[in-house]
Amino acid sequence: MSHVAMEAEVQARAEHPRSPSTHEFEQVFHGLPQAEAQAPGRVNLLGEHTDYNDGFVLPVAIPQQTRVAMRRNGHSHFRLHAAELDSAVEFCLDERPTDQFATYVYGCLRLAQEDGAEIPPLDIHVASEVPMGVGLSSSAALEVATLRCLRALLDLPMDDVRIAQLAQQAEIQDAGVRCGIMDQMASSLAATDRALLLDTRSLERRMVALPPGSAVLVLDSGVARSLAASGYNQRRAECEQAARLLGVQSLREVEHLERIEALPDLPRRRARHVFTENARVLRAIECRDAHAFGELMNASHASLRDDYEVSTPELDLLVALLQRQPGVHGARLTGAGFGGACVALCRPEALQQVAQTVLQQYRDAGHRGRLLVPAVQQ
Repeated sequence: MSHVAMEAEVQARAEHPRSPSTHEFEQVFHGLPQAEAQAPGRVNLLGEHTDYNDGFVLPVAIPQQTRVAMRRNGHSHFRLHAAELDSAVEFCLDERPTDQFATYVYGCLRLAQEDGAEIPPLDIHVASEVPMGVGLSSSAALEVATLRCLRALLDLPMDDVRIAQLAQQAEIQDAGVRCGIMDQMASSLAATDRALLLDTRSLERRMVALPPGSAVLVLDSGVARSLAASGYNQRRAECEQAARLLGVQSLREVEHLERIEALPDLPRRRARHVFTENARVLRAIECRDAHAFGELMNASHASLRDDYEVSTPELDLLVALLQRQPGVHGARLTGAGFGGACVALCRPEALQQVAQTVLQQYRDAGHRGRLLVPAVQQ
């Protein structure tokens, strides 16, 4: 390092005290990052599998964040380090990396370049508190944090909606998951203390207060799932088939349940879930009563279990245990299903007791779950 560069780094250290992300970046890449950003995971209260059908969703951000730090590296390639995976990958933008984790970052960089950004080779460090494989959108948090960091580094004219749109396309085109835009919009725009009502067709949105006397609890079922390897893409194809049979562009356009009931069995059940789930979201935002909101969550789980068939025996058990607790207003699986997490709306004063009791009952039944939200203090 030249004398001038060394003086610049000493000055940077003095002006910008080291955050944990800065410290980790420095340990890996032996220098300071030039930009840092973060983005949260999310939990969806209602509106599951409706976003890719142009429907309504109601997520909230969770406290856990994914943090990304970057600097120009002066090399011909990108260097990516993922702290939680203890994984290092090198790649160029003219060839997609084979590492699944790296494809999310690569896709964001590639799409930002196609969007007009001039992107130099970078050192990139990722550290995340967002649990992976449980339906809390760890991939969306990574994508949004990557694009936020790139925006800060290169002073790019991307607003938060554009970041969400590019993040969604990265997941579709490079990670192979035909996702809707809910996860990325939630990571980019949602808050932890209010729900985000999002119309995924128009992207119109507004914040909605949670019912008085309620708090969010999220428990992991201990059954990991991978969207790319699961039935997620299959469910989307089944909805597209149902839409074709109904002669509409998307299931959002169906105005009367009677039309859906005339379909053959499988497309009928898939479309019925989407139709009734959209209705539940729109009813929920008018709820000022936590119990009524909870009943909608209970009905959502039954629909996801029976009509959409994305639950598992473990998720059904965990939801049933939650629903039996007097401190719980309602509970359902959250995320795409096929494993992952459950969300419950609880009385705030009962939150810890509900979590402790239900997880013990779940363990007594031979399963291993864990508390995800509220985040456990380290």
